[in-house]
Amino acid sequence: MQAFLVRIVSAVILLASTQVWAEEINNKDPYELIKQVANQTFDRFKRDKAIIDEDLSHLKVIVAEELMPYVDYKYAAYKVMGQYLRETTDDQRARFVEAFKGYLIGTYAQALTEYTDQTVAFDPAQDFSQEKMVDISVQIIEQGRPPIKIQFKARRLKDDSWKAFDLVAEGVSLLASKQSEISNLIRQQGIEAVITMLHDKTKQKIDRKVEQEAKAA
Repeated sequence: MQAFLVRIVSAVILLASTQVWAEEINNKDPYELIKQVANQTFDRFKRDKAIIDEDLSHLKVIVAEELMPYVDYKYAAYKVMGQYLRETTDDQRARFVEAFKGYLIGTYAQALTEYTDQTVAFDPAQDFSQEKMVDISVQIIEQGRPPIKIQFKARRLKDDSWKAFDLVAEGVSLLASKQSEISNLIRQQGIEAVITMLHDKTKQKIDRKVEQEAKAA
């Protein structure tokens, strides 16, 4: 399931339909935010293709610079910790957030190793003026296959800007699945062991073979 979600993230990041060239991201509109960030990331991917071909780890740079500023990774990290959040110190929370951020960067960078001829269709924007959280619906369209329906979840921050914090693919929340996995590890091994584990995963090399093996599984 994780590999399935990663491939969907890849498609959305890489294949949005509206061009964005050096345009300021509209973080006051969650629907425009998702479209623009997807295109900005895709454009950077195309411009840096020669660098990526030489060094796949450059994908982490692209994700960190183009995508992560618009992801509420702190909120996501706290959600993943669940009930154990209150049992940690301020220092542990800060280190966990940074470790989880690095883990997400690696996860999305790995997703960028896969590129196909899929296209993306965004559902029309809805009135979000009174909302604190919204779902941005997207369809991944590939010839010869039924559309894959996904949703980005975004939340309004105190300054009235928006950030994404979760991806739901065919009814499965990436955040919820990670919450179950990581909270169990915290219960079994403790917060320090989980922080170390996340750092170790962050250091793993980006490898095209990972996606190829996931597709074959």
